[in-house]
Amino acid sequence: VQLQASGGGLVQAGESLRLSCAASGFTLDDYAIGWFRQVPGKEREGVSCISSGGGATYYADRVKGRFTISRDPAKNMFYLQIVNLKPEDTAVYYCAADPRTTGWGCHLLYEHWGQGTLVTVSS
Repeated sequence: VQLQASGGGLVQAGESLRLSCAASGFTLDDYAIGWFRQVPGKEREGVSCISSGGGATYYADRVKGRFTISRDPAKNMFYLQIVNLKPEDTAVYYCAADPRTTGWGCHLLYEHWGQGTLVTVSS
């Protein structure tokens, strides 16, 4: 299983960005997938996740209305669309996947992680 995150960069507050995660070695429908972020010195946090099969979606309160997670099983890709970026969104964003089908959540116990992509939002 491999995950490759991309799409980060330096943007100004109010702009939009789409992060992509290319998945290989597994089928998206069989895994829970998610996006997490981490600011240096702080704990990694889950921002948005989708359960295996796509039946349930989670968004952290602080990103609701601005972040949209989506997936394309045909391409084995998933995405995080971010609008109205804020300086506090500055972080390294990681994509992750987990094969468990019970006890789903947007937590740090996902089994597989991508390398992270840096998003920097200037004010």
